[in-house]
Amino acid sequence: MIYALLIVPFAVLTLLVTLSTVRRPRFGRRMGSSAIAALVLIALTAVFDNIMIAVGLFTYPPEHLSGIRIGLAPLEDFSYPLCAAFVVPAVFTLLSRERDA
Repeated sequence: MIYALLIVPFAVLTLLVTLSTVRRPRFGRRMGSSAIAALVLIALTAVFDNIMIAVGLFTYPPEHLSGIRIGLAPLEDFSYPLCAAFVVPAVFTLLSRERDA
């Protein structure tokens, strides 16, 4: 379960940074785009992580995992692309100037 615990700070940070952009323009549109990006990144992670694990590029100690897998890839592998899909646009929004309407 160590890997699952490592995800918590990233998930909390993603949630806080994303929620800090609620009042910025086009929040709903940004969340929709982030959700689509998250689905694409999760699909790519599923494909490529499974390939890399299958050919032996890396392994995970089972005692540090939740035990839930998608193919050969542990569920924990999917949290980072999910967080990235939401936090990157949120940070970009926070660093950009608000345009006058």
